[in-house]
Amino acid sequence: MTPAQTQPAQPSTPATAEPHGWADMTVEVALAVMNGARTARLIILDADGRRTGLVTQDQLAGFRAGPAYTDRVRLSELDPPETAPRP
Repeated sequence: MTPAQTQPAQPSTPATAEPHGWADMTVEVALAVMNGARTARLIILDADGRRTGLVTQDQLAGFRAGPAYTDRVRLSELDPPETAPRP
Protein backbone atom coordinates (compact mmCIF):
# COMPACT_ATOMS: atom_id res chain seq x y z
CA MET A 1 0.00 0.00 0.00
CA THR A 2 1.31 3.45 -0.91
CA PRO A 3 0.85 6.12 1.75
CA ALA A 4 -1.25 9.07 0.64
CA GLN A 5 0.59 12.33 0.32
CA THR A 6 -1.18 15.30 1.77
CA GLN A 7 -0.64 18.96 1.08
CA PRO A 8 -0.52 21.36 4.00
CA ALA A 9 -3.68 23.41 4.18
CA GLN A 10 -3.41 26.91 2.78
CA PRO A 11 -4.77 29.46 5.24
CA SER A 12 -7.78 31.30 3.91
CA THR A 13 -7.94 34.97 4.76
CA PRO A 14 -10.75 37.39 3.94
CA ALA A 15 -8.46 39.12 1.42
CA THR A 16 -7.89 35.92 -0.53
CA ALA A 17 -11.33 34.36 -0.10
CA GLU A 18 -12.92 36.89 -2.45
CA PRO A 19 -11.72 38.16 -5.83
CA HIS A 20 -9.02 40.75 -5.34
CA GLY A 21 -6.74 43.02 -7.31
CA TRP A 22 -3.99 45.52 -6.73
CA ALA A 23 -4.06 49.29 -6.76
CA ASP A 24 -1.80 49.43 -9.83
CA MET A 25 -4.33 47.52 -11.98
CA THR A 26 -6.07 49.51 -14.67
CA VAL A 27 -9.82 50.00 -14.57
CA GLU A 28 -10.14 47.76 -17.63
CA VAL A 29 -8.20 44.91 -16.01
CA ALA A 30 -10.23 45.24 -12.79
CA LEU A 31 -13.48 45.04 -14.77
CA ALA A 32 -12.19 41.98 -16.63
CA VAL A 33 -11.27 40.28 -13.33
CA MET A 34 -14.74 40.99 -11.94
CA ASN A 35 -16.40 39.69 -15.10
CA GLY A 36 -14.27 36.54 -15.04
CA ALA A 37 -15.05 35.93 -11.38
CA ARG A 38 -18.73 36.79 -11.93
CA THR A 39 -18.74 39.22 -9.05
CA ALA A 40 -19.80 42.83 -8.67
CA ARG A 41 -16.96 43.88 -6.40
CA LEU A 42 -13.21 43.60 -6.11
CA ILE A 43 -11.12 43.91 -2.97
CA ILE A 44 -8.05 46.12 -3.47
CA LEU A 45 -4.76 45.00 -1.93
CA ASP A 46 -1.52 46.91 -1.46
CA ALA A 47 1.91 45.58 -2.41
CA ASP A 48 2.12 43.75 0.94
CA GLY A 49 -1.19 41.97 0.35
CA ARG A 50 -3.12 44.06 2.88
CA ARG A 51 -6.67 45.09 2.12
CA THR A 52 -6.83 48.79 1.29
CA GLY A 53 -10.22 49.24 -0.36
CA LEU A 54 -13.06 47.95 -2.44
CA VAL A 55 -14.42 48.86 -5.86
CA THR A 56 -17.62 47.77 -7.53
CA GLN A 57 -18.52 47.24 -11.16
CA ASP A 58 -21.02 50.10 -10.92
CA GLN A 59 -18.33 52.49 -9.66
CA LEU A 60 -15.89 51.53 -12.40
CA ALA A 61 -18.54 51.58 -15.12
CA GLY A 62 -19.62 55.05 -13.97
CA PHE A 63 -16.03 56.28 -14.01
CA ARG A 64 -15.44 54.72 -17.43
CA ALA A 65 -18.41 56.67 -18.81
CA GLY A 66 -16.97 59.97 -17.56
CA PRO A 67 -14.74 62.50 -19.32
CA ALA A 68 -11.64 61.75 -17.20
CA TYR A 69 -11.47 58.13 -18.34
CA THR A 70 -8.65 56.66 -20.41
CA ASP A 71 -7.71 52.99 -20.69
CA ARG A 72 -4.56 53.69 -18.67
CA VAL A 73 -6.22 54.91 -15.47
CA ARG A 74 -5.19 52.77 -12.52
CA LEU A 75 -7.32 51.98 -9.49
CA SER A 76 -4.88 53.94 -7.31
CA GLU A 77 -5.72 57.07 -9.31
CA LEU A 78 -9.45 56.94 -8.58
CA ASP A 79 -10.50 59.57 -6.11
CA PRO A 80 -11.45 58.78 -3.40
CA PRO A 81 -10.83 55.06 -3.04
CA GLU A 82 -13.66 53.21 -1.34
CA THR A 83 -12.84 51.54 1.91
CA ALA A 84 -14.93 48.59 2.94
CA PRO A 85 -15.34 47.45 6.51
CA ARG A 86 -13.53 44.22 7.30
CA PRO A 87 -15.81 41.21 7.67
